Amino acid sequence: MKAKEKVYKALKKRFKDRCLTDRLSLVQYSYDATQMMFPPDMVILTENTEEVSYVMEIANRFRVPVVPRGWGSGFTGGALNVNGGICLSLEKMDKVLELDLDNLMVWVQAGMVNYDLQEHVKPYGLFFPPDPSSWKFSTIGGNIAENAGGPRAVKYGVMKDWVKGLEIVLADGSVLNIGSKNIKDVAGYDLVDLIVGSEGTLAVVTKALLKLHPIPEAKKTMQLIFNSMREAAAMVNKIILYGVIPVAIEFVDRFSIKTVKEATGVDLPDADAILIVEVDGSKAEVELDSKKIEELAKKNSSIISFKVAKDEKEAEEVWFARRTISPTLKRIADGKLNEDIVVPRSKLADMIEKLEKISKKYGLPIVNFGHAGDGNIHVNIMYHTDNKEESKKAHLAMNEVFEECIKLGGSITGEHGVGITKQDFLEKQLGTRQVELLKSIKRAFDPNNILNPNKMRL
Repeated sequence: MKAKEKVYKALKKRFKDRCLTDRLSLVQYSYDATQMMFPPDMVILTENTEEVSYVMEIANRFRVPVVPRGWGSGFTGGALNVNGGICLSLEKMDKVLELDLDNLMVWVQAGMVNYDLQEHVKPYGLFFPPDPSSWKFSTIGGNIAENAGGPRAVKYGVMKDWVKGLEIVLADGSVLNIGSKNIKDVAGYDLVDLIVGSEGTLAVVTKALLKLHPIPEAKKTMQLIFNSMREAAAMVNKIILYGVIPVAIEFVDRFSIKTVKEATGVDLPDADAILIVEVDGSKAEVELDSKKIEELAKKNSSIISFKVAKDEKEAEEVWFARRTISPTLKRIADGKLNEDIVVPRSKLADMIEKLEKISKKYGLPIVNFGHAGDGNIHVNIMYHTDNKEESKKAHLAMNEVFEECIKLGGSITGEHGVGITKQDFLEKQLGTRQVELLKSIKRAFDPNNILNPNKMRL
């Protein structure tokens, strides 16, 4: 009997109806938001750490690939079984294990959905700041794997800023607890920060110790509409230098505005950019911060209009343009290359201008929106999938986008991770020596390269 067959037979015996091998199940677990498909040979639905440890130990012994998975909402193929093997689904590990109100921390299983955690802690006057766009269906384990961010990252940071400890299972099945509830702790290397953002290549996260934050007393949402994208980008730093740290500063470019207007009929002016700025804190802080932003807006001649939402309903109307972009893109073309480059805030306008030039060069629409507060641009290159020439141009255009981003001191990914879609550009950004160092770390954790292989080429 071959090694793989021995492993699958043992797992089938141990997990019974939580070991899936039927064709429908394999298809269901074969893709993510990239829409690429790589069927696993088997799906295991674990319910606790001991089961994860068992799967990893036997898989490592017989050199069978294992890919951890949450709800498969990733955009870079990080949870895809490129080489077949075992899809290790943690979706059933979705419980709150301990809510520590004294320390404002919570232990949760990795399969818990971000939104469910928010709902669990809300009655206690608390919230969990990391808020990726997929927060209603992405898991905490997946957020940790990608070091997810979101609109609130300007003020509250990203996932790594809120993870205090982890329970992890190594490739050989060993279980480790890393990190602690201590505010200060510099004993040894910071393994927690190493695991956060490692995309499931170093260990399987089974539990997470997360910090929580009191829900702010008040918040205000503002909309600033500009006839200059460069001025909109410059406004971001002006706001921060004026002593205001917003919760979010989102931007929508002219192509996005046009797309939303045509798709929804919403009343938006023909403008070059929209900034959505949200502040929170005590009522006094929010009033002061919103007045400061209004003062800056009045001094800016490129601002077409400035609006402060009077209530939650108006705030939702302000956010409508930003949230409606993705669903309306299909009106332009059925194909989309969606990337999440990030540049220093001071280079945001430069990058937008480069994107416009690339769009003209290849004759393809490029829709841009994202997090102006941290320089994170969601670049959407649109093309028709039945047109081979457009498809080729789209990929050439995206290569150029990455190259220009790196030249500006940016990164090929701010939130989505590298996965299998950006591997060719990792060395261009980091350099050969740094990539070799990453590979040596991978070998130290996973010498047999069974844990999410193909995501870090050895």
